[in-house]
Amino acid sequence: MYTIGIDPGASGAVAILAKDGSLVEVWDMPSVQVVSGKTTKNRVSPEMLASELRNWDDAVAYVEQVGAMPGQGVSSMFAFGESLGIIRGVLAGLGIPCHLVPPARWKKAMGVNAGKDGSRAKAAQLWPGHAGEFKRVKDDGRAEAALIARWGIHNTP
Repeated sequence: MYTIGIDPGASGAVAILAKDGSLVEVWDMPSVQVVSGKTTKNRVSPEMLASELRNWDDAVAYVEQVGAMPGQGVSSMFAFGESLGIIRGVLAGLGIPCHLVPPARWKKAMGVNAGKDGSRAKAAQLWPGHAGEFKRVKDDGRAEAALIARWGIHNTP
């Protein structure tokens, strides 16, 4: 049995952990660029995500429960909610059980310091053999996905 952790959003990530908590795989959220008016935006690709997760049907998934944050625009919040819906739909279609976890809950339990660097530092500490997966600032999604999965292993509903 494997545990999947997902940090939703087009700049999020997916991590797979074995039952013993070892990091099996981690990758950036598969996304595509979509032209919207005069701008181009990244959106989660349901087809690519399903292709990546298809071989993990013996897993359980934990997904960060996202919500509106002060200062975010309406369209960006809609896109974030759409990403969560795509992720939940893909998991349901593949028969992978999905549990939502609020960010404050998993971050507190995992002892993550505030800020994105806190997640990267904690992930590098827990999986030193995979520290290179979390070295870039933009790898915070990978770190958070891995930490969410670890939280899930220790907090099975």
